[in-house]
Amino acid sequence: MSSEIRQLEPKQLWNKFADLNAVPRPSKKEERVIQFMKDFGNNLGLETIEDEVGNVIIKKPATAGMEDRKTIVMQSHLDMVHQKNNDTVFDFDNQGIEMYIDGDWVRAKGTTLGADNGLGVATIMAILESTDIPHPAIEALFTIDEETGMTGAMGLKGGMLDGEILLNLDTEEDDEIGVGCAGGVDVTATRTYEQEDTPEFKIGFKISVKGLQGGHSGMQIHEGLGNANKIMNRLLFDGFENFGLRISEIDGGSLRNAIPRESNAIVAIDAIHEKAFVSEMNDISKEIKTELKTMEPDLIIEVSKIDMPSHIMDLGVQEGLTRAIYAALNGVYRMSADIPDLVETSNNIARVIVKEGDIKIGCLTRSSVESSKWDLANMLRATFELTGCEVEFSGDYPGWTPNMDSDILKVMVPLYKELNNGEEPHVAACHAGLECGILGTNYPDMDMISFGPNIKGAHSPDERAQISSAQKYWTYVLEILKNIPKSS
Repeated sequence: MSSEIRQLEPKQLWNKFADLNAVPRPSKKEERVIQFMKDFGNNLGLETIEDEVGNVIIKKPATAGMEDRKTIVMQSHLDMVHQKNNDTVFDFDNQGIEMYIDGDWVRAKGTTLGADNGLGVATIMAILESTDIPHPAIEALFTIDEETGMTGAMGLKGGMLDGEILLNLDTEEDDEIGVGCAGGVDVTATRTYEQEDTPEFKIGFKISVKGLQGGHSGMQIHEGLGNANKIMNRLLFDGFENFGLRISEIDGGSLRNAIPRESNAIVAIDAIHEKAFVSEMNDISKEIKTELKTMEPDLIIEVSKIDMPSHIMDLGVQEGLTRAIYAALNGVYRMSADIPDLVETSNNIARVIVKEGDIKIGCLTRSSVESSKWDLANMLRATFELTGCEVEFSGDYPGWTPNMDSDILKVMVPLYKELNNGEEPHVAACHAGLECGILGTNYPDMDMISFGPNIKGAHSPDERAQISSAQKYWTYVLEILKNIPKSS
């Protein structure tokens, strides 16, 4: 209920978040939220610009007494990841997010919440609208398409911004100050195959993997969460090895930056093996559930008899496909030797589609080290090419190299300690794609930092934003604005 959300403190922040969440804003379809943001800036009488790729920039002069401070860029992205539970009926293209309060958390009803990065956007909106918050000159940068390619950040040209400091509001732990991030590249394997008529002596089954938590394929890749595509492939591989299972269709996962939560497959087996096949699938399902019981207590694997599919895959291609997915790395490839507990390089096997003669496998490979990123990407390429796939690399974006001598970092660390009873913030790089690395290519001298409130379960329907953390974060934002250094 947005009315309940609007009563939360700080009201400036939650009201703007409620306004924003009423606007559909899927990645690649940001037309409505772009217009919403332009109308917002123009209605405030502020200089408002839409650049050639759809980013929106709103400029607000310094408040009285702050004119001698450095101009800052406050930056967040307008798009959000769209994920929903299988039994949730929701049209992301036309509906606003339905929110509710659950104790100290704000959640959405069966869908992603959009706190990533909507709370950052709402923060900037509240400050632009304010008449009583001291701040230096602000250039508010609202980028598009962060979640599916960062094309907004990539398309922002040099010379559009004059700010010397960039505050990126896209970190999801309120005790963390981000100073670096991973880069990434999309790895896509495709091939065609011949369909065969299914022999009459076979019967059909549907195999479903569901109930997994899902989550952020960068920030949570090290947690041991189940990957529906890998689990499904394990079942299919076992079924083929023991009963000659033949694949008709596979539809698993969704977005590259989300750990896949569900997968469905249509298969055929010899009718004579029906009882043994069902028994074997139950046994291996129990094994997988036991392995994952701590992290995935709600995992469901269903094997149900259906009408026999009319077509199945060419046998040789099927063997190559299941072996390639088995061999392809999913999860952590390498931990950082320089930053404790930081994942350096990883891969998410995000999407597997097999249907009507076409195979498509989509991965997102991340790393804070460029050479390691390409090492893993080429490993995946080699794995899939061995099965006859064509492999394409796309959406490549750089990481953000930490600057521990940052002037704004020297302001933010002592401020955090002062506001939190001497507690030290966690100054760290993250294993996720932030736009800072990309923006830094055209603005190499800009001093950048990232921070934000506690957001859990991003990129999944379990996404939630902590109310008490938003209050802590808001206070921190206001103090940072008061303490921006003077221009030299």
